[in-house]
Amino acid sequence: MKKVLIDCDPGIDDALALALAAGSPSLDVVGVTTVGGNVDLPLTTANALALREFLELGDVPVTPGSAGALLRETVRAARVHGTTGLGGVVLPAPSRGPSDGHAVDFIVDTLKAAPGEITLVAVGPLTNIALAVRREPRVVEWARDLVIMGGSFTRGNHNPAAEFNMLADPEAAAIVFDAGWTVKMLGLDVTLTAMVTAEVLDRMRPLGRLAELLVPAAQFYGVVTADGGPAIHDACAVAYVLDPSLFTCVPAVVNVETAGRYTRGMTVTDFKVTAQDSNALVATSMDVKGFWELVLGAYEGLAGRLG
Repeated sequence: MKKVLIDCDPGIDDALALALAAGSPSLDVVGVTTVGGNVDLPLTTANALALREFLELGDVPVTPGSAGALLRETVRAARVHGTTGLGGVVLPAPSRGPSDGHAVDFIVDTLKAAPGEITLVAVGPLTNIALAVRREPRVVEWARDLVIMGGSFTRGNHNPAAEFNMLADPEAAAIVFDAGWTVKMLGLDVTLTAMVTAEVLDRMRPLGRLAELLVPAAQFYGVVTADGGPAIHDACAVAYVLDPSLFTCVPAVVNVETAGRYTRGMTVTDFKVTAQDSNALVATSMDVKGFWELVLGAYEGLAGRLG
C-alpha cells in the first residue's frame, strides 16, 4: 500500500483524481486537505466532504486550509469549473463536517508521525504546502515524495505563460520548488494529453452510481468527440503515484516567476542540468493508452463497490 495525502481544490478534475485514488486498492488515502483555488475555500471543502461520502472513503480526514494566496489577489476558475466547482455534478450533501484544525498543521503532524511513508499529492495552488514548509522545514525530509499537478515547460492555460495552479499563488510555488526536495511536476505538457474521448466516455456511462459523477464531470469542460475532448489534469498526479512508468520524466531546474508583468506564475524550466543539480523531475510525455487503462480500471472497480 502506498500512503498518500491529497491537497486539493475540488474542482472537477480534483473530483476525478479523488475517484481514481478511491478506486485504487494499492493506495491508502491518509487525509485530504483543501485550499482555495478553482473556487473559494468553503466550496472546495464542501465538495471534498461530499466526495468523501459519495466515494465511500470512510473516515479519511478532510481538513480545510488556506483561503487565498500568500501575497497576491485571489484568482479563481469558476468560469471553467462552474459556480459550485463541480460543474454539472450534483452530489448529496455531506452528513459530516471537516476535521478541526488547519490543513498546514495536519500536513506537518501527519508527515512527522510517519516519516518516509507518505507521498504528498498536490493538485491545487501550493499555498498549504508552502506554509507547511515554512512552519516545519523537515517536512521535506519526512515526505516520501511530492507529486504536483501544475506548471508547464511550454505555455500556460490561464494565460499564455502560466498554468492556473502556479498563477493562483506563484510565491507559494516558488517556496515549494526551492525547499530542497525533488518535485515531481506533472504539467500541462502531459496533462493536456489525458483527454476524455467518446470511447472513454462510453466506458464511463455504464458505471452505475459512479457514472453520476464521472459523466457530467467529464463533459462539463467541453465537447467530447472521437478524437479528443476535455483533459482530466489532476488525475495524472495520482496516476503517477500508482505507476510512474506511464510517464517520461526529465531532471530540470524549475524556477517560478513571481515578478513578471506578463509571465507571473510561469514555471521557467531548464533541462540543461544534471540530475544532481535539479530541483524537479518534469514529465515530458505520457503513455495515454496506459493511463486510461489504469484510470478506467480503477473506476470500474470502484463502481462495483458503490453499486
